[in-house]
Amino acid sequence: MGFLKRTHKKFDYQPRYYKGEGNPFKIEHKLDQYRKTAGKNRNLKGKFNDAIDDLKNPDKSVNKTLLIIISILVFIFLYIIDFDLSIFKIN
Repeated sequence: MGFLKRTHKKFDYQPRYYKGEGNPFKIEHKLDQYRKTAGKNRNLKGKFNDAIDDLKNPDKSVNKTLLIIISILVFIFLYIIDFDLSIFKIN
């Protein structure tokens, strides 16, 4: 009964654009190497401590960029809804 003892065929598959660096099947986000919370601390306590450190020592350039983006979006929104500044006019 040869049909009961089947062995799986093995293929030496290599992806088309594989450069030979690391495991091509490892799923990892491209920006994980730049994140502090996705680094060496994989446990919950380490991630929590990294998040607390980020809150205590924020990056000033990110805050400025975020404020500029938010203000531009608010002005675009006010332009779209045709906001009129004459309602703040003092008589």
